[in-house]
Amino acid sequence: MNHRILIADDEKEILSLLRLYLENAGFSVLEATDGEQALALIRSEKPDLAILDIMMPKMDGYTLIRRIRSAMNLPVIILSAKGETSDKVLGLGMGADDYIAKPFDALEVVARVEANLRRFYQLGSPVTGRTGHAGQNEPENESGSPLIRVHDLTLDTEKCILIKNGTAIELTSIEYKMLRLFMESPGRVFTKKQIYEAVWGEDYYADDNNIMVYISKIRDKTGEYEGGSYIRTIRGLGYKMIS
Repeated sequence: MNHRILIADDEKEILSLLRLYLENAGFSVLEATDGEQALALIRSEKPDLAILDIMMPKMDGYTLIRRIRSAMNLPVIILSAKGETSDKVLGLGMGADDYIAKPFDALEVVARVEANLRRFYQLGSPVTGRTGHAGQNEPENESGSPLIRVHDLTLDTEKCILIKNGTAIELTSIEYKMLRLFMESPGRVFTKKQIYEAVWGEDYYADDNNIMVYISKIRDKTGEYEGGSYIRTIRGLGYKMIS
């Protein structure tokens, strides 16, 4: 399938560079130089994925992501010079599926585009949180129940939501997959490589802080248990769910 990719950035050099690499990889490319133009193209042309800069004229990337998420289900990659962890937390927390800091390697951008398209269109939509192939249901856990319980957290693997004290907590697909990995094996320490390959379904090749960002988001959503986080950091090793 010839996927169409929208690139929104006010730097023409970046548009030209990414167009070259994406078209060489077999993609069709749409270009926008400001947020309003990008939103109009998304509505009219319906691209399969959007690559968005944050600092754009007329409408910034954060506002654009909110507009996208309020109306449609579209994989979004942020491409920004703002590369601090707090910036990544903010961008991913607002609904972006991936975050790449400038300066960037164009080949890495192509690889991230391919990975996000594969996760979204072959492994399931991030908004619904389904992790199986289209038309398939999420498999139950080993006990045969669709519910996984750890302390006062219950993960419903049919509805792909987390329940705490009777309150449903919505999860993105990445948050769901990561939380399920931990909750199915409480007490087990997972390395970053194990987490990345289990959740993203591809080889772990670089530490780009995405795992840390998503664990931070899960911690924010789950709160504390007896004065600490449900997911603990094990220095020098990785992370584990308290058992």
